Amino acid sequence: MKKTTDKNGGAKSGGTNRGTKNGGEKKYGPHTKPYQYFKSSKPEGAAAKTSGSSGTSSNDMLKEIATSSRTRDIIRKHGFTFKKSLGQNFLINSDVLDQIIAAAGLDETRGALEVGPGIGSLTERLAKAAGKVASVEIDRRLIPILEDVLSPYGNVNVVHSDILKTDLQQLWKEQFAGLAGVSVVANLPYYVTTPIIMKLLEERLPLENIVVMVQKEVAQRMAAKPGGKDFGSLSIAVQYYCEPELVCIVPGKAFIPAPNVESAVIKLKRRAEPAVIVSDEAKFFHVVQTSFAQRRKTLANNLAALSGKDRKGELTELLLACDINPERRAETLSLQEFARVCEALIRSGMLV
Repeated sequence: MKKTTDKNGGAKSGGTNRGTKNGGEKKYGPHTKPYQYFKSSKPEGAAAKTSGSSGTSSNDMLKEIATSSRTRDIIRKHGFTFKKSLGQNFLINSDVLDQIIAAAGLDETRGALEVGPGIGSLTERLAKAAGKVASVEIDRRLIPILEDVLSPYGNVNVVHSDILKTDLQQLWKEQFAGLAGVSVVANLPYYVTTPIIMKLLEERLPLENIVVMVQKEVAQRMAAKPGGKDFGSLSIAVQYYCEPELVCIVPGKAFIPAPNVESAVIKLKRRAEPAVIVSDEAKFFHVVQTSFAQRRKTLANNLAALSGKDRKGELTELLLACDINPERRAETLSLQEFARVCEALIRSGMLV
């Protein structure tokens, strides 16, 4: 592949990084910085290189990247060392890739945005399934590896950047113009899973699906229904924008090196309209977060932080008027009930 241009943007991914054992709740503000594109030197639709070509040989191309032997060969060839600080783990299970690609619903008229391609195991499969692929990778050491292994694919652009700082609207225009649809398909780093997901959703990108590998517990929280311990503010935020579906559970042995936790693939189908209609989305999510501030407390006790203790009696009456028992806990409320509470708080003047 060759470098084609520099643009404004950025984004912190690490892609195939399994990272820490949480969903990454840290919030990040908007930033911009230059990023770089690397594109295959072959025209789109070009055939793979022959054994007489430089770079990846036809013998290498007979084996998918997502195998233990090919992955180890690539690591040895490029002298790559895993960074413990990034928690890097490369997927080596072709069956898992089959399920990811099937869930994404790609074809030659559609594009895929990948976050953190690593050494290209998922990227390779995306290149075969989609009309256009843009892969955002933060680790500069992986760029020459991707240039090598993805050289036969003329429909792949690798963007050296930080996904959390990238101007995704601009990237969309430059990478996916004219396509019938675009999905995000990625093996996300654990330690920034939630910020990446929320950035993708809150920017109102014209997405069809988000199909991602995340820590199993985080996937379960995204898909959780009211009434269980997994249901929380992340569940509501994701389900406000999307319809979640757990695709599969992925054991640690599906990666090199093997992490000590299980992963899961989850599909988030973007809704045409939010699950509930509210007059102010920021206030709606503020009510949700306040309601879950202390999970053992009742809804009324948590929401007293908004109304003030001197108006707690008024708050109780407000919840009863919404047909909600003030003694209920936040994890028992549906999105529709949270929407009713939010609108009532706005009308009452308690939420400003």
